[in-house]
Amino acid sequence: MFLNLLLGCSRLLNKVSGGIAMLLIVYILGHILLEIVLRLFGTSTYVLDEFVGYAVATLTFLGLGYSLERGSLIRVGLIIERVPESKRWLFDLFATLVSFAMFAWIYSYWQTNVLRSFKRGTTSQSIMETPLWIPQGLVLVGLGLLCFTLFTHALILLFRQQSPELHSAATHTQEH
Repeated sequence: MFLNLLLGCSRLLNKVSGGIAMLLIVYILGHILLEIVLRLFGTSTYVLDEFVGYAVATLTFLGLGYSLERGSLIRVGLIIERVPESKRWLFDLFATLVSFAMFAWIYSYWQTNVLRSFKRGTTSQSIMETPLWIPQGLVLVGLGLLCFTLFTHALILLFRQQSPELHSAATHTQEH
């Protein structure tokens, strides 16, 4: 019951963050088109590089949990394909725990960076003087969602001894 609740929460959060990442792609397109039109008239927004850079960083990190959950991240099957299916969850658990440890460390480091930028009032050196804690904080949210997704994935692997994707497929097959 708890694992299903955790998995449902992870999927919902990742669906929302994936949607936001998709909207950021639309924003990037719109900003670039606006910049093209403005430059035809000899003017500019003067923040294209800065804001598109923030959007790319944000959508990249917001999309990581979404991609992981859907099995869209690059996975090298050289070793795992040689292991019997009943034992593959062990390799998946190992990879998930190592990834979780690495991203949790990156999260803690990045959180320190965001807090430092906030406390010091650090801004970008552009005409907008964007408070840097805002784009840094959005990347932090993406890192946090990825850590939560990896943590959920690890718990499901540990207690069900199969990946959440396999469990969902098995449940779906049994229902129909």
